[in-house]
Amino acid sequence: MADLYALDFDGVLCDSCGESSLSAVKAAKVRWPNLFDDVDSTVVDWIVDQMHIVRPVVETGYENLLLVRLLLEMRLPSIRKSSVSEGLTVERILDNWLKLKPIIMEEWGEQREELIDLFGKVRDEWMEKDLASWIGANRFYPGVADALKFSSSSIYIVTTKQSRFADVLLRELAGVTMPTERIYGLGTGPKVKVLKQLQSRPEHQGLRLHFVEDRLATLKNVIREPELDGWNLYLGNWGYNTPKEREEAAGVPRISILELADFSEKLK
Repeated sequence: MADLYALDFDGVLCDSCGESSLSAVKAAKVRWPNLFDDVDSTVVDWIVDQMHIVRPVVETGYENLLLVRLLLEMRLPSIRKSSVSEGLTVERILDNWLKLKPIIMEEWGEQREELIDLFGKVRDEWMEKDLASWIGANRFYPGVADALKFSSSSIYIVTTKQSRFADVLLRELAGVTMPTERIYGLGTGPKVKVLKQLQSRPEHQGLRLHFVEDRLATLKNVIREPELDGWNLYLGNWGYNTPKEREEAAGVPRISILELADFSEKLK
C-alpha cells in the first residue's frame, strides 16, 4: 500500500525560528516605533534569544510580533502598556499563551489580519533587498531535504506559514520543487479541513495517511474529528514543542512520538 504524508513546515521540515524572530523584530519596529526609541542591540539580541524559548506557543506567524513586544515590556518596564507583563516569565508565557494573547491584543488595540499583513510585508521586503540573508536565517533539519527529494510517497505541505515563503525555502534552500497546489498555506483553512480535503480525493483512496506535526494542540484538534480517524498522527520531537508536551503526547494512544532520523527514513 502506498503512503500519503501531510507535513507541517516550520518545526517539522524547516527550523525558521531565527528568521521569524528577526522578521518579527523588524515588523515590531514598524508597528510600534516609539517603543524602540531607546532599545539597543543588546536588548534586541536578548529578545531574539528568548524567542527561541517561547517559539512553541506560536501557531501563526503574526504571533511572533506580539511575543517580541511582550518580551520588550518584560525587559524594559518603563514602556509597559499591558496588564500581564509585570512579573511575567517565559515559563508563564509557555503555559498560558492562549489566555495572554487575547488580553494583550485588546489592550494594545491590535487586529490579527493587520499583523499578518505587516509580517508578510516585512518578510517580502527583506527577501527583495537581500534574499540570500533571508534564506540564510532558515535551515532545513538534517536529512529532511534529501528525504523530500527522493520520497516515493505523496507529499503535501500543510502549514500556517504563507505559501509563498514555504515555496521559496523549498526551492532555494532544500532544492525541492513542489507543485504549488501541494502546498496548503495560511488562508487555506484550518488543518483539519485540509486533511479532510486530502483524504476525500479520488486519487488518494486506498493510501495510508500520515500527518506529522510539532504542535500537540493541532494533533488534538485532529483527534476531536471522528472523520479523521484514518490518519496516523506523529509529533516530531525535534520541533517547536516542550518536554511537558512530549510527555503528554506519549500518553495519547493515537499519537506516535517521532525521531528526526526515523522521520527521514519514513519519507524515503
